[in-house]
Amino acid sequence: MKKIELLAPAKDKKTAFAAINSGCDAIYIGASDFGARKKVPNSLEDIKEIVEYAHKFYVKVHVTVNTILDDKELVQAQKLIQKLYEIGVDAIIVQDMGIFELAIEGKLPPIELHASTQCNNRTLEKVKFFDNLGVSRVILARELSLKQIEEICKNVTTDIETFVHGALCVSYSGQCYLSFFIGGRSANKGECAQACRKKYSLIDEKGNTIAKNKYLLSLKDFNASNHLKQLIDAGLKSFKIEGRLKDENYVKNVVAYYRKEIDKYADKTSSGKIFPDYEPDVNKSFNRGFTDYFLEKRKECFNFETPKSMGEKLGKVIAVHKNYFEIDNKKIKLNPQDGLYFENSGCLINKTDGDKIFPNKMDGIKIGIDIYRNLDANFEKSLSNTKTKRKIIMEFIIKDGILYASDEDGNSINTTLPRGEIPKNLEKTRDNFISQLNKTGESDFFVKNISITGDLPFLPVSKINEIRRFALSKLMEKRLENFPKTTQKKLSPAKYPDKELDYRANIHNNTAKIFYENCGCKICQMSAESGSKAKELMRTKHCLKFAFNMCKSDKKLYLIDEKEQKYELKFDCQNCEMVILHP
Repeated sequence: MKKIELLAPAKDKKTAFAAINSGCDAIYIGASDFGARKKVPNSLEDIKEIVEYAHKFYVKVHVTVNTILDDKELVQAQKLIQKLYEIGVDAIIVQDMGIFELAIEGKLPPIELHASTQCNNRTLEKVKFFDNLGVSRVILARELSLKQIEEICKNVTTDIETFVHGALCVSYSGQCYLSFFIGGRSANKGECAQACRKKYSLIDEKGNTIAKNKYLLSLKDFNASNHLKQLIDAGLKSFKIEGRLKDENYVKNVVAYYRKEIDKYADKTSSGKIFPDYEPDVNKSFNRGFTDYFLEKRKECFNFETPKSMGEKLGKVIAVHKNYFEIDNKKIKLNPQDGLYFENSGCLINKTDGDKIFPNKMDGIKIGIDIYRNLDANFEKSLSNTKTKRKIIMEFIIKDGILYASDEDGNSINTTLPRGEIPKNLEKTRDNFISQLNKTGESDFFVKNISITGDLPFLPVSKINEIRRFALSKLMEKRLENFPKTTQKKLSPAKYPDKELDYRANIHNNTAKIFYENCGCKICQMSAESGSKAKELMRTKHCLKFAFNMCKSDKKLYLIDEKEQKYELKFDCQNCEMVILHP
């Protein structure tokens, strides 16, 4: 089968270890600075510890350096990348073109450079540019269809990565300036205030209200699990889970779920067998309802009612009493401290009695409403207490007085057994060797096979255990020595698809400006964060005309936020895009 990388998010060291144990092939994590999730920085010491653990299983570590940088920050980022390379990080995820220019000039170590989705990688021409530039990987925009993804994969040689699960930015990544306009918090600097999760009203040019105080820019969460085989066949190299702000239990559950699903169609790129002790279910972790977005055809991808987690649908309320209610789903088992969601509100369950559900409050519960469980207390407890481990498959062979140890990746070592007395009971001695060699305990190895031929010396159990520990230690040394390290080939300027660039190119430093000029571009504006006016605060495939069945209407439409700020909407119907204009 083909090999596909499952790339998991990690907000910190603990979450990274959980993702690795749950079966990912790579993780991505932020460093101390310059990551697009500024709230979750990590020290070099922690990242080094993550690298050391990950590499045991041939899991790779990618670090996000994917904000735009001013001239001073670019110098700091250059030093950071050097340090990340020195501690063994496998790849850097990049948005700022100044970093690519540093690579062209030979000022970076040969660490893989991945073009972040923040680079607005939504056309074949853009991906071809990065391919010609020589970057190791391009991370696609989330808005692409299966057909578009397949076309890109067939026409470039660089590795292609795409998201398969998690929260969706309503704007094309790297092209949202709404948060910066509203409060000076730039998404391109890792400080997004999530303006898309706020309430808005939609009115027409005559002031008629089409929708009032709804979450009109809030999308459901992405779930491409029903399309994994198609995506694999399209030629992708990496499936990415969004969620560097998500908690440890979320990462455990979602990674384990996608590991299980991907294994049906492709091999993993890392090593080790996962020993889970729970059944993963993405419906039980944070989600705003799921959408497969635009993979096949345009569907309802929005959730105007809430930006909160809805969870799994249980059923409808069929009876309401003084301090309890009933739903039409008799099969579901509910427990005390389960969290329920309904009509942008919620409650906790105090107790259940047969079909009777006793919540901590009855406010808003009425016959006919849909009830969801967004916190399964028992499931969360099982995630918190899981002993799921990852073990490298190996075997021992004893032949002619030599112990051979080899792992699933072909690494092997050997050691000569000490001489001992001729055993009086050869069968018992053989059983002792097998029993003790199988006791890998808390090590990172799982013994799949033990083969013994020829004579064995009589050795005490303690000595056999000592030999086993020595062999496992040497085998791990060999694994790390043979870790499949990849390097970034030399970059060189390539022709950029556009000849003139404005604020949307996010040029925030002079080195990035030089990069684009060397790629044949005329720079008309620097970044919005540098002071240029962003005419388009957002461009999105989520269209409110489509959402309200107004595609054929020629009415002008406006968004109004909770502070009464009015934004004109522009519609590019040929490309099925909506633009929020600067007031």
